[in-house]
Amino acid sequence: MIATVFQKFIFQALILFSLLALFFLLYVKYFEKKGIYYPTSEIITTPKSDGLDYQEIYLLTGDGVKLNAWFIEAEKPLATLLFCHGNAGNISHRVDIIKMFHNVGLSVFIFDYRGYGRSQGKPSERGLYEDALSSYKYLLQEKEVPPQRIVIYGKSIGANVAINLAFQVKNGLLISDSAFTSALDMGKQLFPFLPRFFLKYILGVRFDALSKIKEVTIPKLIIHSKDDEIIPFKYGERLFAQALPPKEFYVLDGSHNEAVFLHYKEYAFTVRRFIEKYLKDQK
Repeated sequence: MIATVFQKFIFQALILFSLLALFFLLYVKYFEKKGIYYPTSEIITTPKSDGLDYQEIYLLTGDGVKLNAWFIEAEKPLATLLFCHGNAGNISHRVDIIKMFHNVGLSVFIFDYRGYGRSQGKPSERGLYEDALSSYKYLLQEKEVPPQRIVIYGKSIGANVAINLAFQVKNGLLISDSAFTSALDMGKQLFPFLPRFFLKYILGVRFDALSKIKEVTIPKLIIHSKDDEIIPFKYGERLFAQALPPKEFYVLDGSHNEAVFLHYKEYAFTVRRFIEKYLKDQK
């Protein structure tokens, strides 16, 4: 009788544990889809509202997804900046930063990832990588920008996308602002009680910038705020430590989203100086 009661208790406990495990797995999968990508479709403004002429572009990716992009051409551009934005909003939320880059003599090509703004499709890690590569090819083929005069720029998750693109094309310059080392490291930050092997199995995304930065040979400027409350500063330090030279590290203060505005003029000057310094070495 006692053995039967004990077996029943064990059985019920296993069912409860299985349900909790399933619930947690579903939660993490939900986090993967909803906690990583925050697209919005409404275009709230355009560069025209800040006095910038621009060209609205639609391009087709290698896997057949239609993307929306803007091209803001400088009169005598120092280089062309390919802008990989962060995980929230869309291109219309980056007009202030576009204007900053334009004011230091850069043409700017900014695209919306699939599922963002007026771009079709649904976001995914593989999809974001393809969107960046297709935008890069558009600059080469349609705008006839020499590859050595393309500055690949990314902010937040866009910095991880930019690092992946630089790893692929191995040309031009790279500017990474607020990148994280990998999704696994970010997952460990959010779920410190879970073993790494379990996180690696259930996350479903990698965004592994650390392994790729070790093989990016082009000049790189790594930017990170020591006060970043979303992507810890230690990840920027680790990426810089593992990056191949030539490389520079620009340290800011201020929150993840506000640091660039707190240092607006200095940020613009640092970007311009970096491009001028290394552009002459690009063949």
